[in-house]
Amino acid sequence: MGPASGYMNRHLTLTNRINLPFALIHLFFQAARLVERAQGPSRRRVPVLRRFVACPELARTVQRCLRVHAAPGPQPLVLECAPGPGVLTRTLLNSGARVVALESDQAFLPDLQSLEKSLGGQLKVVYGDFFRLDPLVTGPVKPPTVCSEKLFESVGVAAVPWRADVPVKIFGIIPQKKERNMLWRLIFALYECSSIYRYGRMELNMFISEKEYKILTAKPGEKRIYQALTVLWQVGCEIQLLHMEPWASFLTNLKSGGLAIPKSTALPNDHLCLVRLTPRKDLFTGSMKNTNSATFVFLVKQCLAKPSSRIIDKLNSWSLYDACKLLRELEIPEDAETVSLYPEDYMRLFDALQNSNVFTESWFHDEVLQSVRNINF
Repeated sequence: MGPASGYMNRHLTLTNRINLPFALIHLFFQAARLVERAQGPSRRRVPVLRRFVACPELARTVQRCLRVHAAPGPQPLVLECAPGPGVLTRTLLNSGARVVALESDQAFLPDLQSLEKSLGGQLKVVYGDFFRLDPLVTGPVKPPTVCSEKLFESVGVAAVPWRADVPVKIFGIIPQKKERNMLWRLIFALYECSSIYRYGRMELNMFISEKEYKILTAKPGEKRIYQALTVLWQVGCEIQLLHMEPWASFLTNLKSGGLAIPKSTALPNDHLCLVRLTPRKDLFTGSMKNTNSATFVFLVKQCLAKPSSRIIDKLNSWSLYDACKLLRELEIPEDAETVSLYPEDYMRLFDALQNSNVFTESWFHDEVLQSVRNINF
């Protein structure tokens, strides 16, 4: 029995557990063989851990989730990030969706490109990595790194006004080791209207860990999990849980066929959560603009750096004149901890500070710029 047999046996257990009919088991094993082939004995570098939708039943679940609350008529283009063996790709195509498959592993490209040639323009395959999109470098980039401008130009996606309908649905499984950094990159791009958000309100449909989902949807007062990332995503997007799936349902690119489930002691983390993040139409209709949004990001990060700190102390540290009066006007208790403020409270505080002299001070701008540079991209 070779190494491939042990690998396939690991996934046979999965197919038995979910009780798939024979035809679907055949598709599952085709996907498993593609992943195994992509590992390749000639590969010297240890690949980044990836997870794939390889179970046809899960693929159909994802496809249905992507249609939840969809308006009648033509649907937006679906950008599938890292499709791998293409099980979900085929399911989306069979449902009538137009798909762009953005794949970073050249081992998967031949099968995807063969599928592309068999269709009349319904599928476009691009060699690239969504999770390395728009690097902070000057000059040309080396594939699979890709720039959003060239990507969207190549697939015919044009920029639309912010309040227009969603132009593209993006699906992916955020890599485990990049999860927190990717959530920061995406939210910062949203507030700046940069990267993918230069083209409008891109709808993200991402599998993220249950732990990170709990953080994104935390409530004020939950000191361990109510964070700056919580406030920024809740202010910027409508967050909708579409589906929860056990880690064991996903195929990995580990040669052992292992699951590599990350440990978590503080929060439950038994599932991957398919979460829809839809930018709010009214995000930039008030005092918030993409030109001053970095200040809002800085404000939230600073206030929640120490969740138990009092908001009055934070305002006083910025030399704000009559901070007590400002909080009374906003009906925020002076002794309130920063972790107890709701996302809308931070927006109201931002609006009020826009009219003060704090945001015009050069030292404040210097701190904002330094904070932006320190975001770990």
